[in-house]
Amino acid sequence: MTSKVFFADLKSRSEEGNTQNKLVRLFDMAGMDGIIEKGDLVALKLHFGESGCDAHIRPSHVGRIARRVKELGGSPFATDTNTLYKGSRHNSVDHLRTAVENGFDAAVLGCPVIIADGLTGKNAVSVKVDLKRIKSARIAGDIFHADSMIVMTHFKAHMVAGFGGAIKNVAMGCATAYGKMDQHFARPNVDPDVCIGCGLCTEVCPVSALKVIQGKARIDKATCIGCGECMTVCENDAIGLDWGSEIPPFNERMVEYAFAAVKDKKGKVGYINFLMQISPDCDCVPWSDSPIVPDIGILASMDPVALDRACFDLVNAQEGIKGSHLKRNLARGEDKFKGLRPNTDGYHQIRYAAGIGLGSEDYELVPL
Repeated sequence: MTSKVFFADLKSRSEEGNTQNKLVRLFDMAGMDGIIEKGDLVALKLHFGESGCDAHIRPSHVGRIARRVKELGGSPFATDTNTLYKGSRHNSVDHLRTAVENGFDAAVLGCPVIIADGLTGKNAVSVKVDLKRIKSARIAGDIFHADSMIVMTHFKAHMVAGFGGAIKNVAMGCATAYGKMDQHFARPNVDPDVCIGCGLCTEVCPVSALKVIQGKARIDKATCIGCGECMTVCENDAIGLDWGSEIPPFNERMVEYAFAAVKDKKGKVGYINFLMQISPDCDCVPWSDSPIVPDIGILASMDPVALDRACFDLVNAQEGIKGSHLKRNLARGEDKFKGLRPNTDGYHQIRYAAGIGLGSEDYELVPL
């Protein structure tokens, strides 16, 4: 079945055509105005960005959607879950402080900001799915109990998943810390011939699984939780995964968690992806590198698989920006995500998600 994906570019020469008005039109055209019932508690699922990151979506855009939800009789709240790794969002106190620092304040958004898995990530509901890799998923309680959900995602590259879109936002972002551990099951390795023993990896490991011994980093696999933060900060690419055997299962576990997160909300979830400042890294890192392709626009759909497929295709249709972190596959039509990280296979998310019934990889792109 072909799903409709609605698209708006970022060009505007009038108030009527400004980005916020386009965003509301996309919301309504995609059918999200029909999934909000009077009195619904509506989760606006987004990523508030790590402290120091500024590639995240704009608070004013979230605020406009919150206003639309209220016009329809719903009660919106902006939400995310605490992180598995150490950082500025590891518990709800720090997470809320970071959200405000990045502009996601109730006064700006026009709605409360709630960390859905509680103070230390223990507000959880088990959702049975009995899929290939995940039998029961641990989903944040306040997301599970919401009546409906609007998923707002900054589409970007990702060091393991290939890209981070709506599927990843729902999968990782709706899971508790233990749920994130379920998905991150892979354990990295250190190449001693490349490691210089700088110790950066030991500083970010949330469980102290890394130590520098005789000038080389070593990982205690029994302690490691597989969050991947050590890979993110290693400046010499000395830490990696067994890409051939670890990456497909990672993507499949992630997709199955996305399935679990929306399982009990059939017809009550809408998705909006922002193809703006398309960065080479996840918004979980405390920086934002320059974009790898020019800004494209905003897309919306009731189908997260079709939506991510459309975004994947649109990014790859662009000419890569010279001087960015993208050094290969800069030509139009080439896979920008493999250009960044040749061992990843972002499209596997889409194939697998379609295979388990999360959505369709076939889409019709409908411009405003």
